Amino acid sequence: MRPATEALIVIDVQNDFCPGGALAVAGGDAIIPRINGLLGEFPVKVLTQDWHPADHSSFAANHGAEAFSMTEMAYGPQVLWPTHCVQGTAGAAFHPALATDPADLVIRKGFRAGIDSYSAFFENDRSTPTGLEGYLRTRGVTALTLVGIATDFCVAYSALDAARLGFAVTVLEGACAGIDLNGSLAEARAEMRAAGVALEH
Repeated sequence: MRPATEALIVIDVQNDFCPGGALAVAGGDAIIPRINGLLGEFPVKVLTQDWHPADHSSFAANHGAEAFSMTEMAYGPQVLWPTHCVQGTAGAAFHPALATDPADLVIRKGFRAGIDSYSAFFENDRSTPTGLEGYLRTRGVTALTLVGIATDFCVAYSALDAARLGFAVTVLEGACAGIDLNGSLAEARAEMRAAGVALEH
């Protein structure tokens, strides 16, 4: 077992992000056995869950736009996604192979219709907190290991915010799956490295 100061953050291992889902990421289900193994190693374990209302502003269908096109929100550029992880749907549920029972906390994000939320720590305005930081601080956590989906969006945003908040951060790329939208994976890896995030396999 790792020290009490270390936490595992499992990002968005949900049906819609796995093969067959509405926003499927290649290999999204292949990382689950490794994640399940890691859950037994960490004293603090958190799962995040994308949890959107049907009228969410990041859904292309709600703008009559093409999926994966860009728009400008009050908080900056925003990818318009296929409708995914709608609250209460099978797509928003955790993948059935994921061991959810060991989790200490499940934190839902993206539930505000007007703003998307990639990071486990902040909405995409980079200032509205999810409450995860406070939870980890009160548990005495100083180091985080991040795994899950997608490497170049929710995992990377979470890692960058965690580093900005002063946590020691490791991303296990072998337990992550990436989208790689127009070079986003290389860009995310460069940003994480520059922020002091350790990238390991």
